[in-house]
Amino acid sequence: MINNLYKNLHAEALISDESLERLRQKEEKPVLFSVHWEIKTLLYVGVLLLTAGLGVLIYENIDSIGHQFVLLLIALICIGCFAYCQKKALPFNTEKVNSPNAYFDYILLLGSLSFVTFVGYLQFAYGVFGTNYGMATFVPMLVLFFIAYYFDHLGILNMAIANLAVWMGVSVTPKQLLADNNFNSGTIIYTYLLLSILLLTGAWLTQHFNFKKHFKFSYQHYGIHVAYITLLAGYFHYYDSGLAMVFMLGILLLSLLMYRDAYKSKSFYFLLLVILYSYIAVSSLAVRVFLSMGDTAGAVYWMLIYVIGSGIGLILLLINLNKKLKTA
Repeated sequence: MINNLYKNLHAEALISDESLERLRQKEEKPVLFSVHWEIKTLLYVGVLLLTAGLGVLIYENIDSIGHQFVLLLIALICIGCFAYCQKKALPFNTEKVNSPNAYFDYILLLGSLSFVTFVGYLQFAYGVFGTNYGMATFVPMLVLFFIAYYFDHLGILNMAIANLAVWMGVSVTPKQLLADNNFNSGTIIYTYLLLSILLLTGAWLTQHFNFKKHFKFSYQHYGIHVAYITLLAGYFHYYDSGLAMVFMLGILLLSLLMYRDAYKSKSFYFLLLVILYSYIAVSSLAVRVFLSMGDTAGAVYWMLIYVIGSGIGLILLLINLNKKLKTA
């Protein structure tokens, strides 16, 4: 029933017929505020806090508890979570599969975190993989990828991608490099360049074959960051050699491909990344040209002009591209 106050205001000609009708509709159909994402975030944080809390508790009481009991407890949590998910999961499909209930995703996440913890603890306590630390990350990576696709879980896919990055780094990085704490190495650059190619290829394959197409964003999100950072690192690592320009050409090629894909999918996020990383690359070339002048004062002067002018141009370019995407 509409508030009598509104009727009185309408009777006194203080609000129009249209306003009274809108107020009536609003009271009949009140607008509800969604707290969906807030609750999901709290649940995810709750799972992470639970696993972290159990880890701290076990660490502080490991002498009285014993390794076998800890491993058994983690294994039981892991098995219980996966048994529940297997029972409740909807049939596998190459398209997106929604969760069967509100708790499914969090129980699956808890099971996956428990599994990773179990493998890590097994390696720490008993060294089942010996000094082959790559296997200690390779096995969880394969399992996480399987879980992500089988149960259609983006969060676990992100965990699997992170494990892939760790596995590649641990597997190919020389021990002496880690011991000397010297990461300015071509080995790491080429390793993570390969990782970026794998991730971007994965993004393309998911869309091309329409196999879990909604996974594309995760692959491309990590792939584009790793690719640009690696190419820029390669450019600065080989700054004084001809290879530097090869890495700069790689940045140009990547920008062209990612720009076309971002514009086709109307993704301003990826378009923004392309523009910002390309701006960093172009700016590094500009600074190189200014420094080659030989005149330090003149180089500083031109760099200041470049920073101001390019900054204004970058803002205008992003505004125009945003408008272009919306009208495309």
